[in-house]
This record gives sequence, C-alpha cells and structure tokens, in this order.
Amino acid sequence: MKPLRKLFKIRGGVHPDDHKGRTAQSSIEDMPMPALLHIPLQQHIGSPASPMVKRGDRVLKGQLLAHSQGMISAPVHAPTSGRIVGVGNYPAHHPSGLSVHTITLQPDGADRWIEGEAPPTDPFALEPEEIATRVAAAGIVGMGGATFPSAVKLNLRSRYCLETLVINGAECEPYLTCDDRLMREESAAVIDGIRIMAYALGVKRVIIGIENNKPEAQAAMQAAAEAFPEIEIARLPARYPMGSEKHLVQTVTGVETPARGLTADIGVVVHNVATAYAVHDALRFGRPLISRVVTISGGAIRLPKNLRVLIGTPIEELITHCGGYSETPERLISGGPMMGQPLPGTRVPIIKGSNGVLALTVRETKAEEAMPCIRCASCVKACPCGLVPLEMANYIRSGDLEGAVAYGLMDCISCGSCAFVCPSNIRLVQFFNYAKGELTARQRAEHTQNETRRLAEARTIRLERQKQAKREAMARRKQAQEAAKQAKQAAEARAQQAARTGS
Repeated sequence: MKPLRKLFKIRGGVHPDDHKGRTAQSSIEDMPMPALLHIPLQQHIGSPASPMVKRGDRVLKGQLLAHSQGMISAPVHAPTSGRIVGVGNYPAHHPSGLSVHTITLQPDGADRWIEGEAPPTDPFALEPEEIATRVAAAGIVGMGGATFPSAVKLNLRSRYCLETLVINGAECEPYLTCDDRLMREESAAVIDGIRIMAYALGVKRVIIGIENNKPEAQAAMQAAAEAFPEIEIARLPARYPMGSEKHLVQTVTGVETPARGLTADIGVVVHNVATAYAVHDALRFGRPLISRVVTISGGAIRLPKNLRVLIGTPIEELITHCGGYSETPERLISGGPMMGQPLPGTRVPIIKGSNGVLALTVRETKAEEAMPCIRCASCVKACPCGLVPLEMANYIRSGDLEGAVAYGLMDCISCGSCAFVCPSNIRLVQFFNYAKGELTARQRAEHTQNETRRLAEARTIRLERQKQAKREAMARRKQAQEAAKQAKQAAEARAQQAARTGS
C-alpha cells in the first residue's frame, strides 16, 4: 500500500448536502437508442466544427461528420450508423435556448462501425505528438464540463516545463456521481488512459484526487494503480469547490497558481477522469468520443440513474427512461446545482460536456426572496479565491464595473459558494456573471471600434497613396509631354536652319 499523500489547506469553501445517495449505488446503464440524434457542431470551447455531410447521406458509427477548424476546435463523429435527415439550426444546450448549427441523424438500428485505421499495438511506442494528434482526431474535450480540446493540453509540453499530471476525480458538485461510478466500474481503463496522457506530457508524477465521500472509487483506483509507482491517490476532504482546477492543484501540491495564470505555469496539467477514459478508448480501440456517462437526478426524477448516453440524445428521452417526473420540477439544470446552467427545455441534446441533468423541486431550490445585505461577511469567509463578494456586488449595482474588477472580479470562478452561504439570499453569482458578460461585450465593442478605426485609417492612407501615385504619374506624363514638345521644337528649328543654309 502506497503512503497517503500530504494535503495542503486552502481557503474558503462550503459543505452543501451532497445528495449523491440516490445514484451513488446505481451502476452505469446503457441508454437505449433514441429515434433521432441532434449533434451540435459546437460542443467545445473554440471554433465550431465544419460539416462534411449533407441531408440524405448514409453514415456509419464513428464516421467523421464535421472536421475541426483551427487549433482550438474539435471534430464531431457519428454516434451510430444511419441517415442524415437534417443539417441546420436546432435549440442549443445553453440557457439562452438559441439555435445552433446541428446535424440530425436518424439511426438505422444496425449500429455498424466504420472501418478505419487500426489502433496502435502499443500507444507507448508512439511519439508524444502522435498521441496528441490521435486525441484531437477523436474529438476528445474536457469532460468535467469545461470542454477545452484535450489535445491542446497534451501539447503543452512544448511550451512549459511540466512535472505533474493531476487527475480530477473530486466530483464535488452535489447530486453528480457519473465520475464516481466510472472510477469504480472502469478503474483499469481510466488508469490506462491516465498513463497514456502522462507519457504524452512527459511527466513522471501523477496525482489522482478523489474526495473522501467516494471510498469505493478510492479503493478501486488504488488497486488499479498499485503496479505503477508514479501514480498516487490523494484522498481529498469533501468540500466544495474541491474540483476547481486551481484549488485542486494547490491542495495536492501546496503550490498556488498565479492569478489569471495557468496551472502549466507551475508545471502542472489537469485532466478529468472521464477524459482519461476517452483517451483509453481512442488509443486502444480507435474509438472517437461519441458517448459519455451522465447522472440523471434531482427530487423530481422518479428513478435517478447513471446512464451511458450517445452524444446528441434529447434530454427528454433520458428523463422518460428514468420513469419521468414524480412531480413538476421547479428547475432543470445541466451539470451540478452550484455551477450548472439552467436548461431551456428537454428537447436539447446531450453534448460532450454534459455530466448531469438535474430536475430540482421547489424544496431543493433556494428560491427565497433576496433581502438587503447585512454585511455579515459570510461570503468573504466562503470565497475560495479570497475575494470580497459583497463589495464586488456593490460596485456592480452602482454600474462601476471597473471598481469590481479592481476588487478581483476576473479572478472569480463563479463557484456559487458566496451565494450558498448568504443569509440574505442575494444572487451574488448572477451579479458577477452579468458583469463579466458586460465587460466582454464592451471589450468586443471596443475591439470592433478600434478595428474599424484602423481599417478607416488604413483606407485613408491607401487612398492618399493612390492619389499621390496619380499625381506623380501625371507629373511624369507632363514632363514627358514637355520634353517631347521641346524635342519637336528643336527638330523643327534644326530643319528650318538646314533649309536656310541649303538655300
């Protein structure tokens, strides 16, 4: 048995009721094939994928439907075989409910895989660059919710001096147990994916952080990693937001990531356990990312479950498979209740970053009316980033967004700890998210104005150069005409002189 890793204390955090009991003992169940799959082309941070198919095309499971555009992008693959019945707009898995470019696939029931390049016999015989290339081609993104293209992180070895790979198995959000079950049931595959990523990054140390409210997952991962001395299991205290990347790194390494910096700046890269499982699938079997495990829970769900779901499956199908509602939900959320996003409806599809769907009752939502701040400073004590939420909110209320920035607005991770402990029920995170969005909009507007000004100035300079070139050309023509006129006059004079001399 490996010795227990020393942990380092971090500031703030809260202890919400984890509500994990209803699904923690629920084994992963395969979701039946839906009638239609709606596969968005934007399931990741960065540029959307560009479609390669059209309506009426027949496709096979794993076939490339849309290729990535640029370095920060990810391709999209067919979750099953069938016929493309639409390439157009469909409601997005986003609070706005706005439509996004989506490929709609009608399964044919055969579930036939496409024949592709054979997976490598030994991934550890590949060059690290080749592993990153294969991960990118498989469309793998961060599956803890961030959806950052994983291959980009695997290529950080060329820009940073990396020492440690930290695997996030904390799953600190209440209700969610999909990573817990994945670590219990697929521990060997997860460890294999972790080792492949560590090899690609060139690091010699791996730390897997798992909260103490998941003892079965800790035991399973410890047993699977026993033969690999470079891998350590960190048994984390159950405290939210332990799954925050920077706070997890500080807990297991004792080193704080610089403000607005990357963990790579201190030699650490963080990946999620579900991402590691997807890497295992891609490098061992050549399978792209076409499905994921999702927790379906909340007080309004009749039979909460952990389901392995094809990407593009409508959420309404998952809820129906879980027995429907036991009562009308007060709120539908994608992800966890602390940092998850409201869902616009159940027609929207599951995407690569969907780790949970929650149907919460009135009793489970903190719906009390907001009251004036009593300046108790509970939010200051709870903030894991050491910020002063009450002052930031005051600045935002008064319209002074720059004042909020000076108090650390851009360092806020929107974890919701401050709002959770606020006795006045102030929706602090909503203030912060609004302010960040407004600042982003202003920056974009300023960038547009600056770009318009630059283009206008460039046009003015270009037109002036053209005018100057025309003036110079006209001057040269006049000089040439004058020279020709003078030459003609000189020739005529010589001819007259010659005529007089001859006479």
